[in-house]
Amino acid sequence: QVQLVESGGGLVQAGGSLRLSCAASGSMFGINGMGWYRQAPGKQRELVATITNGGWTNYAGSLKGRFTISRDNAKNTVYLQMNSLKSEDTAVYYCNAKIVPMGALVEHDTWGQGTQVTVSS
Repeated sequence: QVQLVESGGGLVQAGGSLRLSCAASGSMFGINGMGWYRQAPGKQRELVATITNGGWTNYAGSLKGRFTISRDNAKNTVYLQMNSLKSEDTAVYYCNAKIVPMGALVEHDTWGQGTQVTVSS
């Protein structure tokens, strides 16, 4: 069974930076797209950024320039560098990966458990 394990969340002051990591472990054939989503209290989960296994990236328009997504395919890991953090960035951040299991022909949508990011003003 494939798992996504996130790390790097925490409490930071406005204007500060955090780097989130998400590592996929378990038996798998491969990973297609990976990404980050977030959910603030009382709001729906929203896209932060995605990255293909070829390195193409996509960002929520309001976050481009402050957030940078990257991945290390050899480590099955995706990162999110967050700079100039604002109080409105406070949310639970979830890792997502489109994983192709061993012996499967289609990818499975897999989610991490979430990591809390709190930005104090």
